[in-house]
Amino acid sequence: MKFCANCAAPVVQRVPPGDSLPRFVCDECGEIHYQNPRLVVGCLPELDGRLLLCRRAIEPRYGYWTLPAGFMENGESVGQGALRETLEEAGARVELGAVFSMISVPRVNQVHLFFRARVIELELAARASSGCTSGRSRRRGQRPAARVRSTPQRAFDSLRSPVFFPKKPETGEIKNRQRLAKRAD
Repeated sequence: MKFCANCAAPVVQRVPPGDSLPRFVCDECGEIHYQNPRLVVGCLPELDGRLLLCRRAIEPRYGYWTLPAGFMENGESVGQGALRETLEEAGARVELGAVFSMISVPRVNQVHLFFRARVIELELAARASSGCTSGRSRRRGQRPAARVRSTPQRAFDSLRSPVFFPKKPETGEIKNRQRLAKRAD
């Protein structure tokens, strides 16, 4: 940040009085600019025991498989954001379930929040505004089509655990949840 969003004067980075972290401060109008992590919201859309994945059409990680997710917009709830991103990126209307995971990614100042979801309607078509070229549904543990590796290249390491852990048949609970929690730290 170089200029104040309030008055357009140059800003300096320093610890303001009463604070403990460096912030961008405008000496002209006194505005303190706080920069906080961005929230990425999405879901694990499930249909008949399969998860819907998207292939990225933009950088970072062009061509890799990922869950439908994106940045939350101002004025929407986390649930509304997850629904919107799933429709935009995968062409799927879903019914949200419980929160599945929350992953802190401090190196890029993001928090990723994923919901379980059930696919209600599916239109596997890329949207011009989305970051994905196509949606794809595949059974957990099933070998995908020949053009995709047995374990698709995931766009982000933070997605590795949630996508491929199967449910315990007796409880429906996700296996290795403790390992997932440790990895998120």
